[in-house]
Amino acid sequence: MLQTAAVSRPAITLSDGQSMPQVGLGVWQTPADATASVVKAAIEAGYRSIDTAAAYENEAGVGEGARASGVAREEIFITTKLRSRDHGYDAALRAFDKSLKRLGVDYVDLFLIHWPAPRQDRYIDAWRALVRLQEEGRARSIGVSNFMVEHLRRIIGETGVIPVVNQIELHPKFQQTDLRAFHAGQGIVTEAWSPLGQGALLKHPVIARIAARHGRTPAQAIIRWHVEQRLVVIPKSANPERIAENFEVFDFRLDDEDMSAIAALDDPMGRMGPDPISFG
Repeated sequence: MLQTAAVSRPAITLSDGQSMPQVGLGVWQTPADATASVVKAAIEAGYRSIDTAAAYENEAGVGEGARASGVAREEIFITTKLRSRDHGYDAALRAFDKSLKRLGVDYVDLFLIHWPAPRQDRYIDAWRALVRLQEEGRARSIGVSNFMVEHLRRIIGETGVIPVVNQIELHPKFQQTDLRAFHAGQGIVTEAWSPLGQGALLKHPVIARIAARHGRTPAQAIIRWHVEQRLVVIPKSANPERIAENFEVFDFRLDDEDMSAIAALDDPMGRMGPDPISFG
């Protein structure tokens, strides 16, 4: 269910009742020494959701930037993720404690298993650890990232606990319609990483035409495409002007013609990141 928060910050209600901002800032590949200033700039621009991960090695900067913003902790939705090397029950609990310490917070709003790493075959035990962390209140919501249908079926079947979010690669060239349909059937929110296709889509003629028609940038048109479909989206930038620009997507709409044109860009071979079946 989509609900509009104050100051033009739409949010998605997760299946556990928690509200998650629909547009957040991703900090993958943001240098550790620049992360605090980038996060502070994003919060000043209106963002209230920051997505990091232990593997990004910039959790400390996220916490520092959030504190420097002057915005109350309870108003900032912080997501971090469990490394594949920390799968397993006890290992996941230890890794979570380290993430909290680096972030400098008492809880995170969303904790995800970063990759299923099926060759390790330890993601079920890791998921059980996340369930415990939610029961303790230290992870307000729990979910996964890069899980395919087979991985989701297994954790749900073996634990009875459905992730509230699956964060996946998703952009106009790789729309993951089958996986999203499974999510919808389970009440799982789809969150898109690499929503701009690692920047490769910004010069695509279809995107450029749609953006020009609305007087917007290609990035704004793509982010709006995600918003129209009630996806959570976390574009990445370290440029304060671009960060602010990417958030200015709530005062226009794409029409049916735009949506159909972008839908036609989907390519089952359009994945740009690692394959979850073999990665990790």
